[in-house]
Amino acid sequence: MEQTNHISIEQCCVYYNIEVSFVQQLNEHGLIELNSSGETFFIAFEQLTELEKYMHLHYELEINMEGLETIKHLLDRVDSLQKEVNRLKNQQ
Repeated sequence: MEQTNHISIEQCCVYYNIEVSFVQQLNEHGLIELNSSGETFFIAFEQLTELEKYMHLHYELEINMEGLETIKHLLDRVDSLQKEVNRLKNQQ
């Protein structure tokens, strides 16, 4: 029996009560990665936390796609700087 590590975006959108177009836009803007099999698109389970984060930012705080891209860039930069600080601390 094959173990799956992804869910179709249609099933995902029904579960989260969001539009398929929102998930597709996240993919187009490079915020999440979708895989396809024929005409069906899937999202990996490990990306669901990212999807949830973007859902909350978009639907609850009304942040648009460009804003989500900016937030992702800034969070990635903060993470990178934190790793650099830890690396420098470990050198002492």
